[in-house]
Amino acid sequence: MNKRRSVFFLISLVFLFLLSFNGASIFSVKIPSLARKSRNLISVSSSSSSSPLMHASVDTSIPQLKLQSLPPAAGAGDPTNPNSYLPHLRKSHSFEIESENASNRNKKLLKMLNILSGRRGEDFPARVKDFFSKTKNESSSCHVRFFMTWISSLNSFNDRAFHSIESIFKTHPKACLLIASNSLDSIKGTQILKPFTDKGFRVTAISPDFNFLCKKTMAESWFSRLIRGHIRTGIIPLGQNISNLLRLCLLYKYGGVYIDTDVIILKSFTKLKNAIGAQSIDPNSKKWSRLNNAVMVFDKMHPLIYKFIEEFALTFNGNKWGHNGPYLVSRVVARLQGRPGYNFSVLPPMAFYPMNWDRVRALFRGPKNETDARWLKVKFDQIRNQSYALHLWNKQSRGFHIEQGSIVRKVLLDHCVFCNISTTSSQD
Repeated sequence: MNKRRSVFFLISLVFLFLLSFNGASIFSVKIPSLARKSRNLISVSSSSSSSPLMHASVDTSIPQLKLQSLPPAAGAGDPTNPNSYLPHLRKSHSFEIESENASNRNKKLLKMLNILSGRRGEDFPARVKDFFSKTKNESSSCHVRFFMTWISSLNSFNDRAFHSIESIFKTHPKACLLIASNSLDSIKGTQILKPFTDKGFRVTAISPDFNFLCKKTMAESWFSRLIRGHIRTGIIPLGQNISNLLRLCLLYKYGGVYIDTDVIILKSFTKLKNAIGAQSIDPNSKKWSRLNNAVMVFDKMHPLIYKFIEEFALTFNGNKWGHNGPYLVSRVVARLQGRPGYNFSVLPPMAFYPMNWDRVRALFRGPKNETDARWLKVKFDQIRNQSYALHLWNKQSRGFHIEQGSIVRKVLLDHCVFCNISTTSSQD
């Protein structure tokens, strides 16, 4: 009997030992697994919350507006140029996805450009000539030729672009506006522009002929290599760089005024001739430190525009923001300004860029107190009296609300044709 009890006791001890060992091994597996999950959640959360883009999209704080100008934010600008005043693409966890999307968009645009380049004949130059010529229904030919480009789809054509067109005809009722665009050169595009043509304004959209526009310039061989796939388009949207080239070719072939679709014209351009605007000035030397290509006024076949096109073809880089646009015109003008044979003017920032990109939010805000109200009045009067145009810096201001009493609201009300602007937003 005692032996049976001893055996039973021994078996019980072994069983308990096995249970305790098995339990310990189970817990030893689960605990590290939970720890790994916790670390991953923390790292993703901290990365997301620190993203400047995330903060920009939800920031609702409105600091008081001040009269003094502010220096550019540290680190702002092209990452390859630490002295730049221009915004740049910031790295984030979604950067690779963004690059992939840009690559897909570039491929689609290249396909469209191949189709457009395959079209032969005189359709584009004939249509442009007919548009600019005096007709039986017109008392005179175009007083000023304006050009825009629209590389995007019709779905993205927004109120801001519509307001920009309004401002052209508010200040230049007898002007002609040619929009170089494949998407707007359509039945739906005609409907978008119909409110203007119904009022007698001369505006049209024509699909560009790149072979014709680039002919006898350095861009001719560059474009040929592009459609054959011999140019690396890079991570910057190709549409942005095609627009940079297209505006130059339009000005070179026809002469006139080019403006971006986020520019509001404030007064007549008839007295401007062969001019480009400075975006910023060096605080010490008081000389321009950066030019911009959002507004340009030049005669047909102007030698400076030819040099811009040459620079585009020789130094194209699809991986640097602004390299083929604002930085391009800055590089060329820095080399040629003052040389004989190049007759042009560089206008001060107040001409076209009275508010720099890093402070553009102030233009959309209404007054919150008496200090704000005084600042807004002074700034609005300054822009109204000294500026030919107001650049809204689309990339920085998209989605900003147009508040009651804001400078942008006053400008749009003063320069509208249909005067039915939204009181809440100007989303892009």
